[in-house]
Parts: sequence; structure tokens; C-alpha cells
Amino acid sequence: MSGDELVAVYDETGEVTGTATRAQVRALGLWHAAGVVLVRSPDGSQAYVHLRAPGKDVFPSTYDCWAGGVVAAGETPAECAARELAEELGVRGVTPVPLFTLVYDKPPIRCHNFAFEVRWDGPFVHQPEEVVDGRWLPLEELRRWAEDPACRFVPDGRLGILEWFRRRDA
Repeated sequence: MSGDELVAVYDETGEVTGTATRAQVRALGLWHAAGVVLVRSPDGSQAYVHLRAPGKDVFPSTYDCWAGGVVAAGETPAECAARELAEELGVRGVTPVPLFTLVYDKPPIRCHNFAFEVRWDGPFVHQPEEVVDGRWLPLEELRRWAEDPACRFVPDGRLGILEWFRRRDA
């Protein structure tokens, strides 16, 4: 998504209030939303973790376990999640299952992350502008990465996977 594409603008409660360009959302710190997808192995024991490209507009060259992106104008979070999963990782033909919504409010980034999950055994086709590399990671290793503040992990992705583990272990 380029800086001049229209994205949905949300309010702090998670309701759509209008549209703005991606560049305006970033520059003004506007509330927006993302559809993010955790890709787990068919047996559920591993998650796919990828390294974000150095040219990303936020959190470049960091690891993430969520494929996803900003909700476009007129798009639902579920539609966004499926679109981003196909664009970033080449995963098609699966329906993301809703998990929870996590608010990330660290200006200038103020986002409602609508989290989803899929099970997939590959193959993966990385979008070069978005993803440099990726691999399966056992869930307990992923937890260690997320709990380690020294790990170069996407901040909102870190919060999201820690919430996922909290809910799983509850």
C-alpha cells in the first residue's frame, strides 16, 4: 500500500469514522486498523515468523509473527487480513479465523489490530517489498523471542503474540 492510498480512519473505540491517505495517517498519528494473521503449522506446534524488509514505513528490519497490514478504505478487517496474507506470504485458499482485537497506542502509531489465525503447511511466497525471509518457529521459542526485550521484534506484534499466549494459557 503506497502513501497516497486511502485507508480507513477509526476512533479510539474502534469505530470507522472516515478515510485518509496512508501518509496522512502516519504523519498525523491518526487512529487506524490493521488485519493481522498468525500462521500456524497444521499441528499447531509452530508459527511462521518473518523478517520485515528494510524499506517498510514502520518497524523495518524487525521480526514479526503476524502477516498483516492497514485496513483500506471500504475494507473490513477480515478482508484486509486475507488480502495481506496473500500479498505478503502467498497464502491463499484459507479463511482467517478471528481471535481478538488488540489496541496499540504509542503515538504516532495508534492502531486497532484485528487478530486472526490460519493453519497452513506451505508453500510460502514472500513479497520482496515486505518480507526478506521467514521460517517456522516452535511456539515456545516464539514465546522466548516475544518475552526478550533485546529481540528485534515488531512492538505491536510482540504485544499481540504475548496476548495470544496469555489467552491460550488461561
